[in-house]
This record gives sequence, structure tokens and C-alpha cells, in this order.
Amino acid sequence: MTHWPDLFFLPYNERQNHRFHLVGIGGTGLAPIAKVLLQMGFRVSGSDRVDNERTAALRSWGARVLIGHAAEHLTDDRHPPQHPDVVLISSAVPSENPEIQQARAWHIPVVKRKDILGPLTSGRQVIAVAGTHGKTTTTALITHLLVRCGRKPGYIIGSEIPELGFSDAGEEPVFVIEADEYDHMFLGLQPWRLVITNLDWDHPDMFPTHDSYVEAFRQLMTRVRSDGQIIYCRDDPTLRRWEKEGLLAHALSYGSFLGAAIRAENIDMGPEGASYQLIARGRGHPVRLAIQGMHNVLNSMAALLAVEAAGIPLETAIPHLRSYQGAARRFEFKGEVAGVMIIDDYAHHPTEVRSTLQAARAAYPERDIWAIYQPHTFSRTRTFLDQFNGIFNAADHLIVTDIYPAREPIDPNITPELVAAASHHEQAMALREFDAIIAHLTQKLRPNSLVIILSAGTATQLGPMLLENLRRQRTGRPI
Repeated sequence: MTHWPDLFFLPYNERQNHRFHLVGIGGTGLAPIAKVLLQMGFRVSGSDRVDNERTAALRSWGARVLIGHAAEHLTDDRHPPQHPDVVLISSAVPSENPEIQQARAWHIPVVKRKDILGPLTSGRQVIAVAGTHGKTTTTALITHLLVRCGRKPGYIIGSEIPELGFSDAGEEPVFVIEADEYDHMFLGLQPWRLVITNLDWDHPDMFPTHDSYVEAFRQLMTRVRSDGQIIYCRDDPTLRRWEKEGLLAHALSYGSFLGAAIRAENIDMGPEGASYQLIARGRGHPVRLAIQGMHNVLNSMAALLAVEAAGIPLETAIPHLRSYQGAARRFEFKGEVAGVMIIDDYAHHPTEVRSTLQAARAAYPERDIWAIYQPHTFSRTRTFLDQFNGIFNAADHLIVTDIYPAREPIDPNITPELVAAASHHEQAMALREFDAIIAHLTQKLRPNSLVIILSAGTATQLGPMLLENLRRQRTGRPI
């Protein structure tokens, strides 16, 4: 078959004759797709640099996962060996990867997520969640509500969710997906419902200006199906401007401002989560969440409008919000030792960092808060350096780690010391090495301290490391 998207129209019992090979299969972008492909009946193979929990799970579901990258990984273990029908690659994989080069030499289609998501979700009622912040939580909330209300949707989420995992092919038309803007991935979708949580310039390596960033979202809005609808947050200034310009004439809004189709009032934050009064069509509904922060109040309203579009009344969905406990690395409680609490959060953009720390201060007003921030990529840190001023103010102490480069080369001019200085925080310091951070915290932390690790990179390791060190040091010297 020469036109690979036609593979998705094959009868289920014929799909075992066809294989997708994923380069970067263990990543948060490709692992969920790999699981869905397996459930759809295709054979799946792939490679990655190292093993992780996702590669282990994929093996248990039947994928052939190889560690390292080599041209011979493209051939399978059949006799005679067969080539894959399609090679799917992560945006982080360089063109000189030997598997990509071999695939092109053999004239095997090499595609990205943008190319595959359309065929993968063809014929489904796609609920796509886009925006700079809140995509994972909102996608997870929508899926959680649907499942708790007895539905069996397909879904792809950018993080592991208790009871849900990160993806499923589903058994009904509705398919919920976290619509990532990086590398214009979301432009491969044709949403039935499009949620836009906010528009805050990000990924300067891909979008060099604010205008280029928001233009990608404008393009996404044109891809909404003729029978579809946009759901947007009216608290976001860019989206309110688009509303005035008539770009959102037939859309549904949510937020805390007057004029939103559904609105949050009497918002209260506490250690057990947020609560508010939802005003919808002239009626009030009490809402309780087990997750903190104003941003999650907004995310929960977006989820309610999305599941209402899928046929679930607000009154039916609202009670199930309380049972959503959060996603991995989204204000995730890691443990508590001798009165020291550790929370791990994915926040890395300045706006996310500010929101997360404000949520922590609101939930734990009496705690001594230590923010451990790992800047993410040199391009983002360079572009948003001025925005670090004041974003850590809700924390009592700030430690900036070495910068996580992700896909970028090291820029020696962009340093953690520069970020610490730009923060203008009175208790800011740069400590590049994790061991030095652990040693410093072990000496300084006291009962009633709260450590929040803010990282989309390797600093997530600090939580388990610190907990173990605190347990070891619990006797013998003060923590």
C-alpha cells in the first residue's frame, strides 16, 4: 500500500500485517500514540535512547522496543525480516538519525505527529485542548469526567493519570487529545470541539515572535469542523481581544469575568483544593476540586463545557470533579518527612511558575516555601529573562538549578546566576549541581517547610533524592 493513511481504514483483522516504527517511542509525545496504534491492531516497534516507565509499559502491551538508534532497528524479527510501513519520529529526533536515514533510503514514509494525528482520529469527534498552559490538566479532566460518567472515549494525554494512564483508543466516537502547538503538531487535527485555555507566547525556538505564536492558533481555529465549536477562556486578554474582533462569534466562553457563558464566583483556596460557585445559565452550582489554584478553577470549567458538548449535563459531571487527583508532575505531592513537604510541578514558563507558587501560598499560607526552579531551554530563558522579575515572590526562598537544554546546544551566556539575578528575589541563589542543592536543603529545611520543584526536565529527580536524604538524616542532625 503506497498511501499510508489508508492503513487506518483497513479491517481490524488485516492491521496485524502492518507495522509502525516510532523513533523516540518512549517520549511523552509518541508513547501515547504507540499504545493507541497497538489497540487499533497494528504492530508497533520503536527505539529510544534509554528505557523508562513508558517503554516498559509499551513492551508489556506488545510493542518491540529497542534501546539506542541503529539502521537495523527498522527490520523486525520475522523470517524473512520486514520493513515498517511508516516511520513516525519525534520533533526532538535529528535528521541524521540512522533510522531516519535508512527509512528514506528504503523510501519508507517518515512522518511527524502532525501528519499522523489526522488519520489516527479520522471519523472521531475530536475534543482538542490547546493553549500555552493547562493543556494536560484540562485534557485529563475531560477524560476523567467522561469515564466517571460511564463513557469510553479515546484519549491522548501528555502525562500519566491515575486510573487512566496516558492514552487509550476508546470504544466510542469521542476522542480527547492534548493539542500541542510545538512543531505545529495541532494543525494535523480537525477538532469537533476546540478548547483554548490561554495564549501566552512560548517556544521561541519555534515561534520567534508573539505574533507568530498566536498566528498558529488562528490557523488551528480554521480547522474546526463545520459542526464544531470553540470553547475559550475569557480571562485571557488575547482571547478577549479576539472576541471583540469577532473571531469567536459562535464560541462558548468560561472564566471569572462577567460576560462569560459560565462563570466562577466565590472562589476559595485551601490545602484540600479549590472550591467555587459555578454560574451557568442563571443557575448556581457548588463545585469542589481536589486540586489547587485559580488556573485549575478555569481548567475545570473548560472541562465541564467540553463534556456537556459530549452529552453529559453539568449537574451529572460536577460531582465527579472532586475525585480528580491530578496528573503526574502537576502539583504532585511526593511525600512528607519530619514536617517537610515535597511537591513536584511541571511549571517552567514564567506564567506557570507564578501561578503554581501563588496556588501553593494560597493553599499553605503558614508554610516556609522553597522554590527550586530549573530553567527550561536556553532560547526560552533568554527570551523571557525580563519576565522572571517577581514571579517567585510567593516563595520565601529560591534556588535556581543549571539550565535544562532539552534539544538545544549549550549557551554559556545564559546561566542560572542570570536567572537568579533577574528574579529580584531577596533569597535567591544559583546552585547548579543537584547534590549541592540536596546538601543545602538538608541543612536549611525545618518542620513546616514546603519544597516545590518547578521543572519540565531532570530536576524532577530532586524530590525522591531529597525525601531519601531527609529520612537518612532524621536522626543525628537537624534538618
